[in-house]
Amino acid sequence: MTRRPLCFALLLVLHAAPVSAQQAPAREHWNSLSDAEKAKLRDTYRRFQALPPAERTRIEGRYAKFRSLPQERQHELRDQFRLFKRMPPRDQKQIRESFRRYRDFGPERRQRLRQAFQDLARLSPAERQRFLTKLHRWRELSPEQRELLRERIQRRRQRPDLQQR
Repeated sequence: MTRRPLCFALLLVLHAAPVSAQQAPAREHWNSLSDAEKAKLRDTYRRFQALPPAERTRIEGRYAKFRSLPQERQHELRDQFRLFKRMPPRDQKQIRESFRRYRDFGPERRQRLRQAFQDLARLSPAERQRFLTKLHRWRELSPEQRELLRERIQRRRQRPDLQQR
């Protein structure tokens, strides 16, 4: 495990409750840290305390949700985070923007997107590649070309003799 998640966990443990026997492992870990690591952790704690209460509550809630996940899922998420941090800043920015847009969607649209991703995941690799190729072609079309294609598909759906093709 990297120091950052461990330090954040230690931060929340030290922040959330008084010292107890349950915190002995955290205290042992604290004592094993270098002075530089302790200073960095103290700085992180000060920055956390300076956040608005609503933001602190949000972070604590997300941390509690993370800790409630099975260990295997926690490891997967940590691995995904490490991969994300290795990405170029431009790609990280694009991903953050996508998630921001997703959060702004209404519940119905988010559900439709989740369903579409689940459907995509169920496709065989060959089917998935064919779909993604078609999607790439669709994105290259102009709005006028897209509209013509929609009309063509609609006409086909209305003619039973063409639905077999």
